[in-house]
Amino acid sequence: MEENIRYSVIIPVYNEEAVIKETYLRLVKVMEYTGEKYELIFVNDGSRDQTAALIKGFRNGNDRVKLIDFSRNFGHQVAITAGMDYASGAAVVVIDADLQDPPELIVNMIAKWKEGYDVVYAQRSKRKGETILKKQTAHFFYRVLRVLTEIDIPVDTGDFRLLDRKVCEELKRIPEKNRFMRGLVSWIGFKQAAIEYERDERPAGETKYSLKKMIKLSIDGMTSFSLKPIKLASYAGAVLIAAGLVCCVVFLTLKGNTFSAPGWKLVIILQLFLSGMLLTMMGIMGEYIGRIYDEVRHRPLYIVSECYGLKKREEE
Repeated sequence: MEENIRYSVIIPVYNEEAVIKETYLRLVKVMEYTGEKYELIFVNDGSRDQTAALIKGFRNGNDRVKLIDFSRNFGHQVAITAGMDYASGAAVVVIDADLQDPPELIVNMIAKWKEGYDVVYAQRSKRKGETILKKQTAHFFYRVLRVLTEIDIPVDTGDFRLLDRKVCEELKRIPEKNRFMRGLVSWIGFKQAAIEYERDERPAGETKYSLKKMIKLSIDGMTSFSLKPIKLASYAGAVLIAAGLVCCVVFLTLKGNTFSAPGWKLVIILQLFLSGMLLTMMGIMGEYIGRIYDEVRHRPLYIVSECYGLKKREEE
């Protein structure tokens, strides 16, 4: 660990050339205000634009700017993990580069940390510049996640947070591949506090979290911290068996031709419903089996192409 660094700020970036300069300037202003030594660790997650080149330019005259350049896109949660692997600070701050999370809030997080909290997370009270669909799906996701998971994951929180060094070290000991960082932070415990804020509208560019990525993140969160989905599949199977037995009894006791043309329509509907249920159950079990497969392959979480301002780790 590099000596005397008080704060490490981890900024995952992916195709953020439109906003990265403003992000850098605001972060520098905030961290200089603290009056303590810091480092800005940008993690380039396989950007295809000029993001990496711009960050390298920031290093001219500012050796506190550091860059981890991935060999390809490995994902947002993995980029955060890589930043933690390289961070040297007594406190580690994670913030996205899109400026929807205000860097100025870091000062409040530091104040809470100095009060003795090990984790200080930002909790959104309002989301500006987002569609109704995005707001409603996010609201639904956090509530469902809280019901299904077996740990208390705060609602309306992202990855914008401050972590004490000991928390960061514990997270580095967790080797799982399909990572849901905000869930892992809640799982490890320690003394945690929230700071409410209004999330700003993205000033430039567009969101990198597509619907597909949001769904994957949701599945990772639910399957990483709970067996309830697979238990629900078992319960649904038991209910369907019971319903089938009831239908058999009803059909056997009914008089007349119960298998007339209208009756076949009901049979087809039930068959489609049961087939859908079975495929859904198989899909849920497949998600868990797929995660087991990911773990046993023992592939590295990420591959670093080059480091700037940081010594490349031997295991990379």
